[in-house]
Amino acid sequence: MKYLIKRYLAVIYEALLMLALALALTAAYVLVVGDASHGWRRIGLQMLLWLSIGAYFVRCWVVTGQTLASQTWKLKVIDADGSLLDWRLALLRYGVATLLLLPAGLTFWWAVLDREQQFLHDRLLGTRIIRIT
Repeated sequence: MKYLIKRYLAVIYEALLMLALALALTAAYVLVVGDASHGWRRIGLQMLLWLSIGAYFVRCWVVTGQTLASQTWKLKVIDADGSLLDWRLALLRYGVATLLLLPAGLTFWWAVLDREQQFLHDRLLGTRIIRIT
């Protein structure tokens, strides 16, 4: 259970970092494009945020297996062979994790019930989050 709490604390830390990124990107977008509260500008902002956050996660998973939060909490994402994720698997992980967050954070609830406390998207894709020292 300690491991799961550590992972959830890393998620909270990651959310705070992504909030800061989203605020900065939104401010820049609104300065350039103008009001983004409806229409194509709103969709453009949403796509910018989703793609930018995805670029951050995918790059971190491919290059080191660790985001800033996972470095702090000494966690790492690996594939089934224990290697770093390749670009394809990292992109797929981001997409599937996004989809599984939409229905009430399904992937997070799954980890509570999973025998190895892995998120649902990791279980489905054969990836895993491990502790490092």
